[in-house]
Amino acid sequence: MANGLSLASKNRRIHVGLTQRSQHAVIFLLIVTGLISTCLLRLIQLQLVQGEYHRHLVDKNRIALVPSPSDRGNILDRNGKLLASNRLARSVYLSPREQSKAQWADTATKLGRILNMPPEEILAKLEQGGYNSPAPVRVSRDLTPSAFVALAETHNQFPGLEIRSESNRHYPHGSLASHILGYISEATIDDLKQHPEYHMGMLVGQMGVERIANNSLQGVWGGQLLEVDAAGQIVKSLGMKPSQAGSPMQLTLDLELQKTAEKALAKRRGAVVALDVHTGEVLALASGPTFDPNLFTRRISPAEWKELQSSSQPFLNRALQGYPPGSTFKVVTAAAGIQSGKFSPDSTLATFAALNLGGHLFHEHGAGYGVIGFRDAFAYSSNTFFYQVGLAAGPEQISKWAKRLGIGTTDTMGLDGGSRGLVPTPAEKETLYKEPWYGGDTVSMAIGQGLVQVTPLEMAVMTAAIVNDGKRVKPHLLKAQTADPQLKPEATGLDPGTIAIIKAGLNAVVQKGTAKQLSDGSIPPTGGKTGTSEVLGQPDHALYVGFGPVGNPRIAVAVVVENGGFGAVSAVPIAHELYKTYFKSHPKK
Repeated sequence: MANGLSLASKNRRIHVGLTQRSQHAVIFLLIVTGLISTCLLRLIQLQLVQGEYHRHLVDKNRIALVPSPSDRGNILDRNGKLLASNRLARSVYLSPREQSKAQWADTATKLGRILNMPPEEILAKLEQGGYNSPAPVRVSRDLTPSAFVALAETHNQFPGLEIRSESNRHYPHGSLASHILGYISEATIDDLKQHPEYHMGMLVGQMGVERIANNSLQGVWGGQLLEVDAAGQIVKSLGMKPSQAGSPMQLTLDLELQKTAEKALAKRRGAVVALDVHTGEVLALASGPTFDPNLFTRRISPAEWKELQSSSQPFLNRALQGYPPGSTFKVVTAAAGIQSGKFSPDSTLATFAALNLGGHLFHEHGAGYGVIGFRDAFAYSSNTFFYQVGLAAGPEQISKWAKRLGIGTTDTMGLDGGSRGLVPTPAEKETLYKEPWYGGDTVSMAIGQGLVQVTPLEMAVMTAAIVNDGKRVKPHLLKAQTADPQLKPEATGLDPGTIAIIKAGLNAVVQKGTAKQLSDGSIPPTGGKTGTSEVLGQPDHALYVGFGPVGNPRIAVAVVVENGGFGAVSAVPIAHELYKTYFKSHPKK
């Protein structure tokens, strides 16, 4: 019996041992299988899924490109006239391998004197390109004639230096339309990181259309393909890859109208905008003061850069900055008053020397104009008339119709530094400024003062909406965008009667009101509205919005002259010059 128990116990131990060994074997097989599967999956990923990517990396390490820049595409106005092109220039290239790092430090000092560049800047470019790179590094663009002669006489002192002829960006009209065209500069380190397809020294758009349309304008760089070994030594040449020029870009701008706008603005701080009232094409957009984008086609000196950063802020696009619109905003107040149902197009109101609201007097321009309607209220720019309209309609209605007419809702077209206008409701004022709404806020709003801010571009859009049968245009700069269904004018909801009386009022302003100097017979009949907005501690801003011709409106204009005083004095003459240029090339139909 004891022997039987001993044998059974022994068998159990053997069974347990075999079972444990079997489990260990299974676990081992599972681990091995898992490892093999992981390797296989990784191999599949590398070879099949990411194969093309890794082949590209291998080729990139094996094949080097000695780049050849492409020409940027020309930028043209609506009539095919050049706004930005290319011209032949000389550039200085250095081949990093031709000298040691220490030798380049000495060379940079000598070369810097000729190129008028700090040696540190030359060495930084070599560092960025890499001292073992087979590709030459461009260290200077648009070589001056004097520097070219000096290098020609001393080129033996600079092993690895090469002067190449290549195209450089050129703006034939200097500072004209610079806020629209923008400028170019060499790709920064951040640009190169974000765009692996860029080459060192590549010129990219940094502002305006040059930036907005950079992908189309920049073209594709070519160059000589070289096979290199693991040490970066050249094995053989694989031929040339031709560069591809960028595509031309046609804008909606009218070159002659743009010239007129900038000449009339005369470098004063302010802006001028002209739009096609039916399509929203930007015919002119000027901002003063301005800058010359040709400066950026070469190295900018510290003195030049300091001037560009001066208090005059030449980079600021004032056509996209908010201003108190003054009496030009009465267009919105009239629309809100009639569309709210508080008034009809035929309504009349008594006007006074001042309106007393809660003990505060809000003044008229003079002693009042008696009982008048909307047409004469526009012609005389009666404040007390529009105070009453604004109070009756209410700030919510004024804000609503301001937005429908494009204020605060007009796209800035991708241009740099753009902002939108603001016509806040009482709730929005409390949110933004932590202050309650007062009756005086409504009165100020009604005549375009107080918290109201409108950009010159939005002023032009507002005017175009009135004369385009109440359809708000969507401004754009690229000619190809005109056919885009998303940029078709949008109905504002204005009633025909509202449109008719506002147009009649704007016509009266020119016929007998504050802009009657436009009725001198030199241009077809136009309509518009002057404005003068108060600026605390400074002279008033001068404003004007208008359209023409009266019978068949085709152009809307907006003018702002900072600290220009009365709109009739500073802004209307600029609009007059615009009209003369426009109607000269667009006879009345």
